[in-house]
Amino acid sequence: MKARSLRLLAVALLATVGGLVAPTTPALAAPTFKVPFPCGQAWSGQTRTNHSPANSIDFNRTNDLGDPVVASAPGTVDVVTNLGNTSYGRYVRINHGGGYTTYYAHLNGFNVSVGQRVGYGQVIGYVGDTGNSFGAHLHYEQRLNGGDIRVRFNGALALYWGTRTYTSDNGCSSGTGSGTINTAGSPLTVRSGPGTGHSAVGTVADGARVTISCQTTGTTVTGTYGTSNIWDRIGSGRFVSDAYVYTGSDGFIPGVPRC
Repeated sequence: MKARSLRLLAVALLATVGGLVAPTTPALAAPTFKVPFPCGQAWSGQTRTNHSPANSIDFNRTNDLGDPVVASAPGTVDVVTNLGNTSYGRYVRINHGGGYTTYYAHLNGFNVSVGQRVGYGQVIGYVGDTGNSFGAHLHYEQRLNGGDIRVRFNGALALYWGTRTYTSDNGCSSGTGSGTINTAGSPLTVRSGPGTGHSAVGTVADGARVTISCQTTGTTVTGTYGTSNIWDRIGSGRFVSDAYVYTGSDGFIPGVPRC
């Protein structure tokens, strides 16, 4: 009888403890990072075991001082600073959500400000030789929850350890764009045309990823991302207000045609 009571007590304690443990949250998928230079450019990227941090990449090409550096994925700029002659010197950090950030260091100058939303191919600064640097180059990092991780471009792992030439497809026009619906919970109404006066033809869920075939102007709507008269076509006869779509661009998406 005593042994049975102890077993029941143990089960009860496990159940109680189990109720107090928060369920494991699945890790969010990494953004699709691209080479941080304009479309078509080829850059030599070097990784080495004595680099700090170890998983960062140094990018070089001939006469690269002052060459533009672009955002490697959509996000929000949260650091634009100058550390002088130490460490990263002039650098930019972009927050991509889900704990992912990218660092762009030793810049010659800036082209963004804190709080600015940026998208693929958007110039954020220029290659420089600032901070603890020995010759013009871009020091680039990808981080997750503050820790440096091995760099991937278009999902493919960069070369560790050594030097490889990377050709950028960042900002290349594809004829279509993409975005994520953000309504803070409610489904977003899909209209048959670019405006609230057009009939409702369905909804799309908050957090859904959509492909944008073209963009046009219509009824002005105030939503999650401010006030906008831009409407995104997400299918034949299916339009949603761009004010509720995170595309990484302020206004029209570069490379996406007008409807």
